[in-house]
Amino acid sequence: MPERKSRKDAVRNREAVLTAADTLFAGRESPGDVTMADIAEAAGVGKGTLFRAFGDRAGLLRALYEARLDPIREAVESGPPPLGPATPPGTRAIALLDALLCFKLDNRRLTLALEAGGASTSPYQPDHYKGWHGLLQSVLEQIPGLPDADFIAHALLAATRADLVEHLAGEEGVPRETMRAQLADFATRVLGPGPVPEPNAEE
Repeated sequence: MPERKSRKDAVRNREAVLTAADTLFAGRESPGDVTMADIAEAAGVGKGTLFRAFGDRAGLLRALYEARLDPIREAVESGPPPLGPATPPGTRAIALLDALLCFKLDNRRLTLALEAGGASTSPYQPDHYKGWHGLLQSVLEQIPGLPDADFIAHALLAATRADLVEHLAGEEGVPRETMRAQLADFATRVLGPGPVPEPNAEE
């Protein structure tokens, strides 16, 4: 009985920590302003509990990121079009990028903190990046005649970097729908030639 109660307490504490962290990151101007001590206090747990559950700040960020990403992951793995596996690859690739952009717009502080605070100096080594790159590359490889899906996946994901999203949405005030349309247009141009414009007879 004590062991079952301990597991329930651990689950409850984990949920409280993730909720507190999510609220703090959403409410602070800079992700760096949120400390482990802040999160522990807001969640009503000791710092030791926090470190035992998540290891360090990066581990907590990854756990929160994964929890927030679950609905998209489910849609990609078994959902209907445009994210699900039955979608034509070109359409699905653009939908994946749109979903990632919307996720980062909805979780700007979290994704900025995660991408800026990883243990590796390279932004391309963390598991969260490798996961998106691997998924997008596998979809791009299904597009007939598309060369070098590995590089193209990297290039397209660069347009969704958290620091760029923050700059455009936060500093330049670009509207959400404008950013989505721009990304879709960019991806469409990269993945295949658009219609050739008719020559203007008056020119």
